[in-house]
Amino acid sequence: MRSHSRRTAATSSGVHLLSDDRVIARLVAAADLGPDELVIDFGAGPGTITAPLARTGSRVLAVERDDRFVAALRRRFADRPAVRVAHEDVRTVRLPRRAFAVVASIPFAVSTPLLRRLLTPVASGFSRAELVVEWGLAKRLTAVTARDLESAWWSCRFALTVRRRVPAWCFSPAPKIDAAHLGVRPRGVDRRTAAILWAVLSAAYDRPRVPARSALTGLVPRRLTHRLLRDGQAVEIHTGQWLTLARTLAADRSVVPPPLPARAFR
Repeated sequence: MRSHSRRTAATSSGVHLLSDDRVIARLVAAADLGPDELVIDFGAGPGTITAPLARTGSRVLAVERDDRFVAALRRRFADRPAVRVAHEDVRTVRLPRRAFAVVASIPFAVSTPLLRRLLTPVASGFSRAELVVEWGLAKRLTAVTARDLESAWWSCRFALTVRRRVPAWCFSPAPKIDAAHLGVRPRGVDRRTAAILWAVLSAAYDRPRVPARSALTGLVPRRLTHRLLRDGQAVEIHTGQWLTLARTLAADRSVVPPPLPARAFR
């Protein structure tokens, strides 16, 4: 059933609020949250996702920068000590050190910066996510091959899955484009494998017009590149092949991985 009861000041602020109760219920159910688990609702708006998250028994951090929505959230959840409202920008709010999940309908304009904060670091408390993002972005991120280094880095370390399409009419007001329910789960890549993966991907994507096998000459033994990578440029190599190559190298204890760039992967 579509909900029309939450059409507040969204139309005047340029925000498109997710307003379909079925989509929201599926987001929350897919996260499989447990009691006292920490979950973040980025861009919480008036609390359409925050409220069902609170009903799971989890501890909820609702992040919102709009003054009016913040005031409404604080009133709405004043008697719910498990819900904390942060008057912050999703691009700069300090992320928890403890383990946390994310369930949110991300404003399209800040999707990439927020995903970068969640998916780029090697060491963080981020555990998993159920997100609503722009349809085109979801399709690019879940392609079997990655078009750039950043996308490859994310998709090799996280399983990114389009669970369903979210039509524009599920929002109030409706945007011009559809969205997607995107699931995010870690692949269990340890730090050693991640360091090798970064080195391999960087070398290959730094020379995008050169066949990946050639771009890795001197870095990876030829016998491995020819056995584990298809013949083609970096953008033509499947995510699974990159990950298999990195894990194979990581299993060889004689391989010394280069240090990860500290400024990017703290």
